[in-house]
Amino acid sequence: MLNKVMLIGFLGANPESKTMPSGGEVVNFRMATSESYTDKNTNQKVEKTEWHSVVIFNP
Repeated sequence: MLNKVMLIGFLGANPESKTMPSGGEVVNFRMATSESYTDKNTNQKVEKTEWHSVVIFNP
């Protein structure tokens, strides 16, 4: 089974890469995604940013 997610956004800092004792590699980074919409009550543009912690493991 394969799970697939596509995030489009900006990195908060440079990715951090670590090599495991087994030789595998782990990469960690934080990513911000944003969405914007117009509030129907106030007619003002609202922008919402959400931060994601991403871990990539390559055994």
